[in-house]
Amino acid sequence: MKKSASELSVRWFYLAVGVVAMLFAGVLYAWSILKTPLAGEFGWGVSELALNFTLAMSIFCIGGLLGARLAKSAGVKLALIVAGVFAALGFILTAFLRGSSVGMLYITYGVLASIGIGIAYNVLISTVSAWFPDKKGLCSGCLMMGFGASALLLGNLADALFKSSLGWRTTYIILGVSLCFVLVLAGLLLKKPGEGTVLPQPKVSKAAKAEDFEKKDYTSGQMLCRPSFWMAFICISFLAAVGSSVISFARDLALSVNAPEALAVFLVGVLSVCNGLGRILTGSLFDSIGRRKTMLCANVLTICAAAVTLLAVSIGSLPLCIAGLCLTGLSYGACPTITAAFTSTFFGMKHFSNNMALMTFTVMGGSLIATVSNKILEITGGYPAAFMMLLALSGVALVLNIFIRKP
Repeated sequence: MKKSASELSVRWFYLAVGVVAMLFAGVLYAWSILKTPLAGEFGWGVSELALNFTLAMSIFCIGGLLGARLAKSAGVKLALIVAGVFAALGFILTAFLRGSSVGMLYITYGVLASIGIGIAYNVLISTVSAWFPDKKGLCSGCLMMGFGASALLLGNLADALFKSSLGWRTTYIILGVSLCFVLVLAGLLLKKPGEGTVLPQPKVSKAAKAEDFEKKDYTSGQMLCRPSFWMAFICISFLAAVGSSVISFARDLALSVNAPEALAVFLVGVLSVCNGLGRILTGSLFDSIGRRKTMLCANVLTICAAAVTLLAVSIGSLPLCIAGLCLTGLSYGACPTITAAFTSTFFGMKHFSNNMALMTFTVMGGSLIATVSNKILEITGGYPAAFMMLLALSGVALVLNIFIRKP
């Protein structure tokens, strides 16, 4: 007998499991804190450590593709177990770096940890989202909130442990083991809806009617042939570049406007909280006012974030810097939620896992631009030039955003 949606309270349990698992997986975004002891221990420079973050984000995207294939062929359980093992290896091997070149860091953290987290990210989103066809935005937002809030919770915990008697090496081992445990547990608990499961379907809102088009399940090949995909891909990449850049140097950015050390670390957490809030707020907006208005709001917010932060670093204002970090967090949080909700709305759920993995490469695009931002910072010795570039890209994104239409 088919179960009604009201009887499927288990989906909320799966959402809770997914949020917790994403919270641990999101430790990848705490790089501006996690890199601090490495810089002191090995003397690696700003650009070398920034390149590690870019590599991590790029491999994270590749991990998403592997996760889609692995979940399809071997199932959710095995995919998350593999993800946990890779992530743990990455963190634990990083803890054993001694007198190594930065290339070893790129292998341990940049490749191993990131590919594991990338696999987990895709599998968690596609598995839990399958239970919420009626609340795509809210589900994506909750999952992304967990991922984004990690830098505040685990990042600040890691910073405290770095300064304790445990030291950074033991802290990295603890993070790796904890991440593996949580992902393996999630793999044992989560599953996709069975064929006999009836789930509630989304109500057609006025916003949806205003942007009505024929619903169809597109394969990845068909999706890649659609102009709407490429316009959204470039648009989201440019928007993500602002957040990726700020995340990679958030602590140092705060210090540059004379924030005390403790406040600078705290502001990294504030950025993370706003990141999480942006994800869930964007999800709710997507469900209530539709794709078009939500994406335009996120774009305008990103322009404001870049402009306020540019002004802050230009005049050395700490209050404006705090405002800029909060706006950046909110705007960056909108990007992954939009990515997931846009992909499912425009290209269907049948091939969502593969399609989502491809769309997630916007993270790579944003990270590559973040590397350019760090290089500009290194060359100019200040932040204004980097934020002028990011502000210009946000403007280009707005033009693309306006012209995105049906698939």
